[in-house]
Amino acid sequence: MTASNNDNIPVIKAKSFATISAIEHAFFTRQGGVSTGQYDSLNCGYGSDDSTEHVSENRRRASTKLGVNSSSLVSVYQVHGTDVVTIEEPWDRHSAPKADGMVTRHSNLALGILTADCTPVLFADPEAGIIGACHAGWRGALNGIVEATISSMEALRSARGNILAAIGPCIAQKSYQVGIEFRDQFTGQDPQYSRYFIDDDATHLRFDLGGFVELMLDRAQIMQFENVCIDNCAETELLFSYRRTTLAGKSDYGRGLSAIALKS
Repeated sequence: MTASNNDNIPVIKAKSFATISAIEHAFFTRQGGVSTGQYDSLNCGYGSDDSTEHVSENRRRASTKLGVNSSSLVSVYQVHGTDVVTIEEPWDRHSAPKADGMVTRHSNLALGILTADCTPVLFADPEAGIIGACHAGWRGALNGIVEATISSMEALRSARGNILAAIGPCIAQKSYQVGIEFRDQFTGQDPQYSRYFIDDDATHLRFDLGGFVELMLDRAQIMQFENVCIDNCAETELLFSYRRTTLAGKSDYGRGLSAIALKS
């Protein structure tokens, strides 16, 4: 993982992606925007109660960082599902489809995933010129959003063996307390999933979401993937976190942007 700072917008980058000249990518932090208060400052989520004007300006700044027009930064209406859309052209934000993954072969389109504890995963097949991105919360990860995104890239003629993936900041195991019944949803599918849980107290466990997404990539036969291993819940000044914010008694929270684009 490397960090860079240009035009007062610091970003986190995956080392393996940073060396690919055909793509631009970034895991944006919460810094470098115009939002205030609990959304301070680079909140990129229209789904928050932040000012629409602030979110639009934040997304414009992120687009500039990625080298695309603000209208070419696309994101979906995320629903913790497994649907993936193939993008041919950008859409108006009011027309965003309900999905949790995106793929495209078109240059100068940035695929943007919004998270505040869930896992953003970026994909690239530099040989075929195809990119993807998905929002992998626990439910989507368990039900197959990672595999669905990879399969959608294959439908565009990507070769699975050429796909690279990068896992962005997400809530880490030490910050992710869950109930016993939560684990049952995983072990009911595969008893081996129990290794992603550690005991916390008599009625709670700690879940390793990032590690579980790594397993999904491994099972999908993605041979090259990287996890930046940053706990957004613990990084108060650097990243947004739903859990941290709600535990502090606040009713809403900012959304961080992770995005990837093919260069022309």
